[in-house]
Amino acid sequence: MGCSSSTAKAEGRKEKIRRPKSWKHPQPISRAELTQMREEFWDTSPHYGGKKEIWDALRAAAEEEDLSLAQTIIESAGVIVHNADLTLCYDEKGSKYELPKYVLRDPSNLIRTK
Repeated sequence: MGCSSSTAKAEGRKEKIRRPKSWKHPQPISRAELTQMREEFWDTSPHYGGKKEIWDALRAAAEEEDLSLAQTIIESAGVIVHNADLTLCYDEKGSKYELPKYVLRDPSNLIRTK
């Protein structure tokens, strides 16, 4: 009885990850502004709780263009993927890791410079 929920949780780790759906920032944003937002998030993320090693793995996966390599990073770190787009994950001890979409995908209204 109680084992079925723990089995489902363990199987969640095997879920194939994907990029988040397209999203739009409240106002158009430049690459430099987006990069600054991402750096600020990753610099402060260990203060949200959880293990630094898991945050490092999540960052590596988020920044990886090749989804199969990102999947390997997530699996080897023991990350339990709750949302396939990596916006919500857990470690094996149950610590929660929430990632904003802006660290996972560029917004649709990113200002493209030539």
